[in-house]
Amino acid sequence: MTTNEQKMCGFVGLFDIRQKSDALRTQVLKMSKNIRHRGPDWSGVYCGERAILSHERLSIVDPQSGGQPLYSSDGRQVLAVNGEIYNHQEIRAELAGEYDFRTGSDCEVILPLYQKLGVGLLEKISGIFAFALYDIENDEYLIARDPIGVIPLYIGWDSDEQFYVASEQKALEGVCSTIRPFLPGHYWSSKEGKMVRWYDRDWFEYDAVKETGADIPALRAALEAAVKRQLMSDVPYGVLLSGGLDSSIISAVARKFADRRVESHDRDRAWWPRLHSFAIGLERLPRPRGGPQGGRPHRYCAPRNPLHYSRRGSTPCAT
Repeated sequence: MTTNEQKMCGFVGLFDIRQKSDALRTQVLKMSKNIRHRGPDWSGVYCGERAILSHERLSIVDPQSGGQPLYSSDGRQVLAVNGEIYNHQEIRAELAGEYDFRTGSDCEVILPLYQKLGVGLLEKISGIFAFALYDIENDEYLIARDPIGVIPLYIGWDSDEQFYVASEQKALEGVCSTIRPFLPGHYWSSKEGKMVRWYDRDWFEYDAVKETGADIPALRAALEAAVKRQLMSDVPYGVLLSGGLDSSIISAVARKFADRRVESHDRDRAWWPRLHSFAIGLERLPRPRGGPQGGRPHRYCAPRNPLHYSRRGSTPCAT
């Protein structure tokens, strides 16, 4: 993590290719170059008769062998994904003896789950994600986004009605005549040809929860569990502080679990136990003096065009 740019994985996909050509491959790579700031560690591409997937990777889990696109062990499916699957170890254990994993990537579990469950895989994984999976053997594809849309995703069509997907809208601009945001908690299967909600819970409706009482211990336990599972990382982690109560609580909880490795269920010490904290502020205004107790002090950066700032002068913008 750096203080002057936001980095994360990203991908571009093209499906329903009318006629394969080298020009299309070049076009997708050019589109992918527009989002290369999202993934400085690796660039990979799959190019087939009916689909092209290009991926820009930021290494978080399994930096050595988790390059993308990922392929199934039998080579029949290919996957481009941005995000993290927090319960991948449990899924790997369940599939032991059934599937030959090729990498240590948390996202690889999507491939065997697709082979086993199809769209049903979405209810099996816990995490933040946006992915495009192409079934080479059957010329089918599945695109999906996490329940609340933490990870961005857009789709579009060009003048030949070829179907595109990308992590950022600007990758589609100039190529697609129609561009739409991909809705959170939805999937798009080539079998159905439309966006379908997969994440549906009864608590979406007020009537289902209006009689539910507040359980403070349960809320605290759920919050701590959510923060802890997001410390899954093979590289140093950090927090972005806004100066408000929310980020301070998250930072305090993260610090509580930062000493132990989530992947080993707290048996091993964390490879990088220091919690790095960052703050964004405006020039000539008071700077933060230190990070959370036990963490490294803030690094301070002043953006040229802050999108939001509080009355106290801090700049809690996460975009």
